[in-house]
This record gives sequence, structure tokens and C-alpha cells, in this order.
Amino acid sequence: MPPSTTEKAQAPEAPKPEAQWRSVARRFAKHRLAVLGLGVLLLLAIAVYVGPLVSPYAFDANDLSRTGQWQPSVAHWLGTDELGRDVLTRLLYAGRISMTVGILVALIGVVIGTLVGAFAGYFGSWVDAIAMRLVDVIQSVPLLMLLMVLVAFLGRDLSVIVPVIALTSWTGVARLVRAEILSLKQQEFVEAARAVGVGHLGLIFRHLIPNALAPVFVAATLGVADAITLESALSFLGVGIQPPTPSWGNLLTDAQQYLIMTPWLAFYPGLLIFLTVASINFVGDGLRDALDPKLKR
Repeated sequence: MPPSTTEKAQAPEAPKPEAQWRSVARRFAKHRLAVLGLGVLLLLAIAVYVGPLVSPYAFDANDLSRTGQWQPSVAHWLGTDELGRDVLTRLLYAGRISMTVGILVALIGVVIGTLVGAFAGYFGSWVDAIAMRLVDVIQSVPLLMLLMVLVAFLGRDLSVIVPVIALTSWTGVARLVRAEILSLKQQEFVEAARAVGVGHLGLIFRHLIPNALAPVFVAATLGVADAITLESALSFLGVGIQPPTPSWGNLLTDAQQYLIMTPWLAFYPGLLIFLTVASINFVGDGLRDALDPKLKR
């Protein structure tokens, strides 16, 4: 028996958010490099945040009896540096600093970029013009040079470096969110909400931003990798985190003068930077593929 006109006209029910996220998780699980990257990141995170707490050495504790004795030993698994400090403890503590910088910078950048992009896309007109010209100006300046100048003037503490990097890292998120909002604000659910009296802020925060977050998740993930790379570059150039507090960047700087005699002092932080950034990029690629609606079947 053919379906009735009423049955034909009846719209299918929208998929529940829980079902959508399960579908995203299944697609992500099929991305082998992303799963591998996530596993590596979890291991690194446990190591850098828990390791220094259980290490018998402080990251800045000198062992004068080990001065000049670089080689690994039973007491110092990765050896000691020129001041007799335990290399493994310093690597893990440096990882905590670098990862914390990356996470905080990404979070601040996502919040700023989402707000700027949402308001620019929703209101358009002069709000959009001013926001996008500001984005163009920031993106036109060489980022590393700008950061070096700002840090030189404002200071080299962690409390300065995090907001300085964050205030230059939100522009990509703003463009992504603006594009999503421009597409969404003409949709029927937005018109329906407007028709029942929902105000501008309600539309932006309750209806538009939640539906524009898929690309933001990807951008936030990749933003962590970018922030870690920038912090390492600043520290390597001597304008980032300052000794004796270690970061992967200034550990590379300290190892330069001993590169021929003890190349492993540079190899360890370089390897951890590579593993962290590569793993984050793999996870970002997996999220992008999983959240891409064109991949839905």
C-alpha cells in the first residue's frame, strides 16, 4: 500500500545529539593515526604532570658530586646536565610548562576568537568590518617577531607569555566562527527563535555558537600545537621562559654549547616537542575528518 500524503510530508526527526557524538566517536576511532596520537598524548600528559611529583629530585636541585658526569646511571636514568641536575626530572617539568602554556593559550584564543567571530558574523556591517580589519592587521605582522617585541617589553614570566601568545592566536578561530555564523543565521531554527522573541544575545549564545563549534574543536586542538611550538621558539631564542625554570625550548638552548660532547641533552627535548606536536596534529586531523558532515553515511 503506497504511503499517504501525510506520511510523505512528515519530516524525519532530527538526530539526537548523543547519537551524533557517537557517530563522531566511531569515525574518529577509524582514524588510526589520530587514535595513536591521542594515546601518545595521554601518556605524555601523565608523565609530565605526575612524573615531577614522584621524582626524588627537584627540577632545580644541583648535585655537585655529579658535575661533569653526564652519563646515565641507576640514580639518573637520562644522566645529568652541566650543573648536576637530573635530566629526566627537568624534561618532565619542562613538559608540564610547555603543555600548560599550549592548553591555556588555546583556551583563551578559542574564547576570544569565538566571541569576535560570532558577533562579527551575526551583526555584520561595521562590527564585521572592524573585527575583520583587526584580524587582517594581526595576521599581517610576522608572529614570532611581534611576540618577541611584546615579551621584551612586558616581561618573560609565564603569566605574561601565556596572554601575549593567546592575544595573537585567536584570529583563525574568529574567521572560522564568522563563516559558520554567516551560514547559520539564515537557517529556519534561527528565524523561528527570532519570531518567538529571542533577543540578539540569546540567539548568539544559545542557538548559533553551539551549532558552530565543530570547526572550533579542530582549531583548538591545532592551537595547542602552535602554542607549544611558539613557546619553544621564544625560549630557544632566549626571550621565553627563563632559567632555572625549564621548558623544552630553553633546554634546547642550554644544550647547544655541549652539543658535540653530550648530544642527547638536545635530542631529548627535541624528540618530545616533535612527538607532542605531531600527536596533536594527528588528533586534529582525526577530529576534522570525524566532524566533517560530508563523511556522514
